[in-house]
Amino acid sequence: MDFASMPIWAVLAGLVGLAFAFYFASSVLKESPGNARMQEISLAIQEGAMAFLNRQYKTLIPFVIIIFIILTFLKSWQTAVSFLVGALLSAVAGYVGMGITTRANARTTEAARTSLNKALGVSFRAGAVMGLSVNGLGLIGVAALFLWFQDAETINSFAFGASAIALFARVGGGIYTKAADVGADLVGKVEAGIPEDDPRNPAVIADNVGDNVGDTAGMGADLFESYAATTI
Repeated sequence: MDFASMPIWAVLAGLVGLAFAFYFASSVLKESPGNARMQEISLAIQEGAMAFLNRQYKTLIPFVIIIFIILTFLKSWQTAVSFLVGALLSAVAGYVGMGITTRANARTTEAARTSLNKALGVSFRAGAVMGLSVNGLGLIGVAALFLWFQDAETINSFAFGASAIALFARVGGGIYTKAADVGADLVGKVEAGIPEDDPRNPAVIADNVGDNVGDTAGMGADLFESYAATTI
């Protein structure tokens, strides 16, 4: 294998990783989502998590556009495109992770009613979707840009784009997570005397949304940035 063919193999490896991620996601979604009450709570968490993610990325769009324009004039359009691709793929990684996580929660709980091993299998496959997506998207992004531009220095901004999204996703998600956690505890346990994580407390939904936002979307974008920077 010569050096010239390595980016091509990297793209193919990334596609294989995404194919396995799709397979694992399909197998998780085939599992039973549980009874009506479980589905109701799971859907509320899913809607809240996706609403937060949509709002967060909409807020980041002007920032990404401004940096794209600055890089175009100060460096080159190739550098700006690499930055934009890195930011977009980082956002995609966050969406993929959030989508599968919020759908796997109730399915893992339902599987646990059968056996611990089955619950572990469902949760492991759901986690593999995020891991394989991060690796697949990172490989495809870096290798495809290198094939296009044939310049290692130009694609450094790919990691910059991924870092920009990861920074806001990690910090913004962490702030929301802790705010929702403290709010749920104050209102539920302190004020109303409701046990922790009781679904009768509406703030518990926000708390669980925060857990998904911080530990899935934020972590996924962070891992994508680290993987992309290390690969470059």
